[in-house]
Amino acid sequence: MKKKVFALVLCLALVTALVIGLVACNPEEERVVNLQPIAKDDIKIGLICLHDEQSTYDKNFIDAMKEAVNELGLREDQLVIKTGIPENEKCYNTAVELVEQGCNIIFADSFGHEDHVMRAAEEYTSVRFFHATGTKAHTAQLGNYFNAFASIYEGRYLAGVAAGMKLVELYGDKEDGKVSDENAKIGYVGAYPYAEVKSGYTSFFLGVRSIVPNATMEVKFTSSWYDEAAENATAKSLIERGCKLISQHADSMGAPNACKEKGIPNVTYNVSTENDCEGSYVIGSRINWAPYYKYIVEATIKNETIPYDWTGTLQSGSVELLELGKAAAQGTAEKLAEVKAALQNGTLNVFDTNNFTVDGKHITSFLADVDDAGDYVPETEVVENGILKESAFRSAPYFTLDIDGITLLK
Repeated sequence: MKKKVFALVLCLALVTALVIGLVACNPEEERVVNLQPIAKDDIKIGLICLHDEQSTYDKNFIDAMKEAVNELGLREDQLVIKTGIPENEKCYNTAVELVEQGCNIIFADSFGHEDHVMRAAEEYTSVRFFHATGTKAHTAQLGNYFNAFASIYEGRYLAGVAAGMKLVELYGDKEDGKVSDENAKIGYVGAYPYAEVKSGYTSFFLGVRSIVPNATMEVKFTSSWYDEAAENATAKSLIERGCKLISQHADSMGAPNACKEKGIPNVTYNVSTENDCEGSYVIGSRINWAPYYKYIVEATIKNETIPYDWTGTLQSGSVELLELGKAAAQGTAEKLAEVKAALQNGTLNVFDTNNFTVDGKHITSFLADVDDAGDYVPETEVVENGILKESAFRSAPYFTLDIDGITLLK
């Protein structure tokens, strides 16, 4: 009898252990996010950068982070910066390394970092992860992973206004200011044909056209975010094709140096080149990340809810024009103040559909791939009352139209 009871107890124990084991291994087990308020002295930030400070793009993120840390009164040891982190498995490994070093706020700066940062966020549920230019936070809703960008298209548009005024100064008719078609041709060095780049060069072009209505633009891509030799060669090829002014969405000094060498006006992105390229530098624009950095740190201290998508604006100080170069046309500062005021009060919209055409027609509708499921299927109407509302339904750009007047070169 005792043997039967013992055998029964043993069977029950084995069944219980098996059930517990199955529950523990259940892939459907609920993921629990546990974000807590963190005292200011315990904040530790990890910044993951694609390149280092030789890249104007990464330098912009690094400088803004150092500014924010200083203004928040954080110690130097509360910031860890990792540079040269590619858009692959190393990004995930770096994020894990930062967690193990005690970082409770981790920020990655490049588009291709997103999936790797999300993977880390899924695993480390008590750490807040942030990503610039990303598209998936609002659909994934992990609870501890967030995207941010800014309405930099407004800054690009303003820079385009300054570029247009420079064309008028150099080539405008002395009586009516009109610029010939030949002299109204400009060039743009782009990294990739992504929405972020397309939105940027299109808004820049529309700014130029607000001053020089017959302006045309050629765009050539380097297939790299940072390749100084390629960017330099691309800028020179555009100049050889007759472009009278060059701008770029690429991260080295390649294009500015080419313009300096060839005596062609240049509009930059992220950093002023006035000291290095005086005589060719006109103006530039940038996203100032310091306001967002400060916001997420303060929200972490208070354990406040952070939106999955955050879009900085001119009003928030997140969209900035760089210093006006000595090469800028007379009266540019006054004109920029006028246009900036119109953008801020809403009387001017960069992507007003009355101001551009596609295949000779004004658009009345545009579906964008806002809810990024990885299938690149557009599902969201983003034209409202004649305005294409960029970065309104998601922080990262989704403008992918090829408008008339812009030629994409191979």
